[in-house]
Amino acid sequence: MTADPFETVGDARPPRQTMAEGAVILRGFARPFEAELIPALRAIVKQSPFRHLITPGGHRMSVAMTNCGRLGWVSDPTGYRYDGIDPESGAPWPPMPPVLCRLASDAAGEAGFSGFAPEACLINRYVPGAKLSLHQDKDELDFGAPIVSVSLGLPATFLFGGLKRSDTPRRYRLEHGDVVVWGGASRLVYHGVAPLADGEHGVLGRQRINLTFRKVR
Repeated sequence: MTADPFETVGDARPPRQTMAEGAVILRGFARPFEAELIPALRAIVKQSPFRHLITPGGHRMSVAMTNCGRLGWVSDPTGYRYDGIDPESGAPWPPMPPVLCRLASDAAGEAGFSGFAPEACLINRYVPGAKLSLHQDKDELDFGAPIVSVSLGLPATFLFGGLKRSDTPRRYRLEHGDVVVWGGASRLVYHGVAPLADGEHGVLGRQRINLTFRKVR
């Protein structure tokens, strides 16, 4: 019998880990939101399914993604940008559910960034082998707001470097329910995700879902 892919599993983790000035991991912070969070994500993906974007260089991203909120992040041969319209459906992105807004705002506040009100939530799906190369989040106009990143499903190795691409990144294991927040002096740090290891997670099965909340303007 297949296990319930949305079953909550217990885990004892340290509550907080500092990575750098303005950058912390809040261990298990998203778990109390899970009962509302998973159905909300199901509804978003039903309206705007996952897709593999094409980079300006013509490469197909190994991570599949979709968005919710007033704006969504998109990529195609013309460049990276935010747009209020899903290019596949021609309709606005799904609204950001209240539970996602609360999670992002509460996590930012816990990390020392009060008043965070995200305009975009990027929803990335990793399957084994998928990765995200080192990059900066710099398509936003407001660098004063933090980035809030929520991990769900399979564990991942998060790469957190410096302000130069050549800086050697540190490696952090992120597990289901962990939330990373970075801003201030760390807002433009290069970061990425190492190739996802195979496995079967009790909540989401053979995948990792990552939610990245951003204030764009």
